Amino acid sequence: MTAIRTARERAREELTREIKQEARRQLASEGAQRLSLRAVARELGMASSAIYRYFPSRDELLTALIVDAYTDLADAADAALADAPAAPRPRWRALCTAVRAWALANPHEYALVFGTPVPGYRAPQETVRHAARLPLALIAVAAEGTPAAELPVPAGPLGEQLARLRAEYAPALPEPVLARAAIAWTQLFGMIGFELFGHLVGSFDPADAFFAHAVEEMADLVGLPDSP
Repeated sequence: MTAIRTARERAREELTREIKQEARRQLASEGAQRLSLRAVARELGMASSAIYRYFPSRDELLTALIVDAYTDLADAADAALADAPAAPRPRWRALCTAVRAWALANPHEYALVFGTPVPGYRAPQETVRHAARLPLALIAVAAEGTPAAELPVPAGPLGEQLARLRAEYAPALPEPVLARAAIAWTQLFGMIGFELFGHLVGSFDPADAFFAHAVEEMADLVGLPDSP
């Protein structure tokens, strides 16, 4: 019975992978808004009723694809950091470069998680911890080298937001540095989004040199040295 059950589990895992692979193909050809469980089932030769045993709704399939995208991106970043030199700035370069490389290789998955929201879809709470992995990696690198000069602590609503984020995610990082890391984080994804969605055509296209320069500027902003 154990062997039979294991075989069934393997078959279910394999079909789940096939469903998600076909869904990713449809993301590329049709876009997330037009993703359809019935269309996925049809392409796989499944009965429409059968696919609902794997994903009860389109939103659950979207959630699985979103979790996979966040996980793949964070895994790529972690792998780059594992191979990077010990100094903060080279680690920052490696992390930013890995994020861009993943986005260029997976533009439709990038658009799914960082592009226009899918109408009618609301990401469940379970996606938050997966989405947080990359920002936490960026914060960890920022914490490795902070500016020596005293920086003013933001006040007002921003100060309150930073205090909450620091308490929850980065207790060792001074709030002014956390603010700069957040600026670099949004700039990084803004640059990548501009490149992927064609907004640099006619200006910084190809974007390699512009991206490399911006990564160094962001490292200066955060205060990352070249040496450990």
